[in-house]
Amino acid sequence: MEFRSHTFTCNHQTIHAEIAGKQDARTILMLHGFPEFWRAWAGVAEHLADDYQIVLPDQRGYNLSDKPTSIQAYHTKHLVADMAELISHVSPDNPVILCGHDWGASVAYLLAMRHPDKISHLIIANGVHPVCFQKALFASGKQTVASQYITHLRQPDSEDRLSADHYAGLLDMFRSLSAAPWLKSEDIEAYLQAWSGENCLSGMINWYRASPLVVPEPDTPAQPYEITEEMRERYRISMPHLLIWGCEDKALLPEAYEHLPLFAEHLEINRIGNASHWILHEEPGQVAKKIDGFVNSQT
Repeated sequence: MEFRSHTFTCNHQTIHAEIAGKQDARTILMLHGFPEFWRAWAGVAEHLADDYQIVLPDQRGYNLSDKPTSIQAYHTKHLVADMAELISHVSPDNPVILCGHDWGASVAYLLAMRHPDKISHLIIANGVHPVCFQKALFASGKQTVASQYITHLRQPDSEDRLSADHYAGLLDMFRSLSAAPWLKSEDIEAYLQAWSGENCLSGMINWYRASPLVVPEPDTPAQPYEITEEMRERYRISMPHLLIWGCEDKALLPEAYEHLPLFAEHLEINRIGNASHWILHEEPGQVAKKIDGFVNSQT
């Protein structure tokens, strides 16, 4: 499969994307998370390129896309606007099939809420709906403990800590959440190159600093967080929604999607028992098969 490199002007930013597959077919837009880049979805894309046009962007702050220096530039409204405009470039006449993982899932959820006309299907792999995630964090349970890394990443010295010893801290994020047998020498080299660009590490981490997400300390008493009818309507997912979940995820736990059915009435949850947070690398064939099956069953 051959990827074609493109750049687009989206929301006053230069956004790099790799595109593969059939140019006259339905478009799948796949959004990566932290600390990855477009390559995160490449293995899944290979299984789908015969039947779809696949678009894999570097989101702002990552790899070859623009990297604004201010924290405010990474507020979710800007991240969503980038991808909404990218959709207008790559699929101007038809809605896209939208996929997201990790932070890419957060952007995908907000895109689905704010631009439902641009999206035909929403598919999330080990990512969380923002309201469901905040509720799980306020419960002061296992998810609150597991999410303390967010507080650490927000610290002023994150860039220094993570880049030390040839980015050992970032590479350890892969290995701490699974055995990461997929992380070969060529993958490490690609990630090191992606992380070493000017302002890249700050751009990536500023996603966490700009986020309104509240992460209580582990010993904080549980806080009430009622999901109201107004919230259900405001954060509703109106299109068919598939959640693919690697059950060995140590960063995101099942309680983080417990209340998802309140927001998505056309919801299917498909679990893969032996996959971790890095499900896209561990089970690309299974993920692709589930995406294709869901899209065809919901067309």
